[in-house]
Amino acid sequence: MCGIVGYIGTQVASEILIAGLEKLEYRGYDSAGLATIWEGNIHSVRAKGKLYNLREKLAQIEMPSSIGIGHTRWATHGKPEERNAHPHLDHKGRVAVVQNGIVENYRELREELKAKGYEFKSDTDTEVIPHLIADILTAKNSEKITFLDAVIKAVNRLEGAFAIAVLCADYPNELIVARQQAPLSIGLGQGEFFCASDTPALVPYTQAVLSLENGEIARLTHLGVEIYTFAGERLHKVPRILNWSPTLVEKHVFKHFMLKEIHEQPGVVRDCLQAYLDQEWEGDLEKTLEKSAKKSSEKKTPSPIHLSIPSSWYQDLEQIEILACGTSWHASLVGKYLLEQLAGIPTIVQYASEARYAPTPLRPNTITIGVTQSGETADTLASLAMEQHRRVNARPEYAAKLLGITNRPESSLAQLVPHIIDTRAGIEIGVAATKTFMAQLIAFYLLALDIAWHRQTLPQSRLLEILKDLRQIPAQMEQLLQDQEKHIEELAHDFNETHDFIFLGRGINFPIALEGALKLKEISYIHAEGYPAGEMKHGPIALLDEKVPVVAIAMPGSVYEKVISNAQEAKARDARLIGVMPKEEPEAKETFNDVLGVPCVDEILSPILTVIPLQLLAYHIAARRGLDVDQPRNLAKSVTVE
Repeated sequence: MCGIVGYIGTQVASEILIAGLEKLEYRGYDSAGLATIWEGNIHSVRAKGKLYNLREKLAQIEMPSSIGIGHTRWATHGKPEERNAHPHLDHKGRVAVVQNGIVENYRELREELKAKGYEFKSDTDTEVIPHLIADILTAKNSEKITFLDAVIKAVNRLEGAFAIAVLCADYPNELIVARQQAPLSIGLGQGEFFCASDTPALVPYTQAVLSLENGEIARLTHLGVEIYTFAGERLHKVPRILNWSPTLVEKHVFKHFMLKEIHEQPGVVRDCLQAYLDQEWEGDLEKTLEKSAKKSSEKKTPSPIHLSIPSSWYQDLEQIEILACGTSWHASLVGKYLLEQLAGIPTIVQYASEARYAPTPLRPNTITIGVTQSGETADTLASLAMEQHRRVNARPEYAAKLLGITNRPESSLAQLVPHIIDTRAGIEIGVAATKTFMAQLIAFYLLALDIAWHRQTLPQSRLLEILKDLRQIPAQMEQLLQDQEKHIEELAHDFNETHDFIFLGRGINFPIALEGALKLKEISYIHAEGYPAGEMKHGPIALLDEKVPVVAIAMPGSVYEKVISNAQEAKARDARLIGVMPKEEPEAKETFNDVLGVPCVDEILSPILTVIPLQLLAYHIAARRGLDVDQPRNLAKSVTVE
């Protein structure tokens, strides 16, 4: 949510700021602006809507400054109007601030500053910050107060989660940035320095990045970067080198990032398996079992899965609790099924936003997992922190065991929990998650199988059989994409006037029905709902008629006949029936009007395949309607506020 960029160096700042904001568009926004310092004054330009509106304004203004800050705003306090866009200035126009997050005590600060005569022009919480800094700089006996001192004093007055970048016209060679519970990184160049709320904005300019941690503030000048705590203590930090290439954030031959990322999924799965499966493990099941039998006579056979999670965590394990939001919550529901059915561990999945205010009773020997693709989801981080706090000074069996599943190993989540599973999906630009969802699924498969191996809840032959089938999945995904995309693109033409969709699934594919419905509503703005197929007759069936298509996931296995029966109930109500199933199944043509064919695989692995046609269906329906697939309205990639 929102995007911050900043620059100080030798180049024209405005072009770098705009280019950086374009790299952060995927985070979601409804207005944008930037501020620079030139000839002793701050020059600020803001615009409602997309960045091209800001570009049009900038084309009419000369801004040769080499220092500046920029922002894309996702509205929280105040409507998406130009007066609420960032940067915000103090009453004299000498201090400019951009901010991500929320200042929770802004009302009290606003009233305090109003009483001193400060006037407010926006409805935002952010506007208190430049006024507060200006008030500190102009207070009596403030001759010895530096710009850095003033910002340090100001941030110590703020409550909430925020990241800020600040300019002051009286200090034209300084850019101050600060972080508290919202991500912010600094890029180190040759004689120039950058800041951004996410690293894609830095990649085109530098690979050397220094991420601020909570309670840290940095002073950027033409000579270098100084980092301090909020208490003013100087810190010494070492930058890390990104292994990203600028080409990772390009569309290449694809019309949209979302379509590119759907097609990247086989490679993501292949990379995850290569990273976490023992490379000595052989695909030949009989040889592997024979080798394991020989080893077992000498010592316990090591797990073929290496997640770097302490094996002691698996001992006496009684429960797993998963905290997540949105698409990550759907992946977690699949994870619940795997952990219970393969590893035999009772598992509960909670919306992180709800768990914060209605925590479950403490249970001993519990692993708590936070799932967030960005590693910055505010509710997930807060609920994990609460769980950690609840278990401080508890008896050993109640000690906190926190695990993160994320696509960003440098994120706040990784700083909060002792162990993470890096899903290795690479940067995802499309707001609607596709490949990061897939990578989360693979993380849960590997975790469940690793626990099953250690706890011996599955016959070794069955476990190795699943691993062998997993190895084949990337090739099957590639074949599915090749076989089905053109068909789904043509099918999408039939739904130009459709207003409602129903998605059905059972067992391990019920969460995939939820995910299919979410993808469709996110990017096409069609009302869509997912249900367990057996629940149709308990209410949703009242919605069905010839205008409401029904998508049913029917994979051979334990609930196949049940799903077919539920689908026929929908067909009897004149609903257009779309099946996600192997084409060779006899019921494919008999029951369904349309079939989105997938390879026939073990039911336990089927979600990896069944979600792909639903992603493609959502994409092509939205693209056919001419909608902004990569940046759907009102949505943000990284939800960093509660």
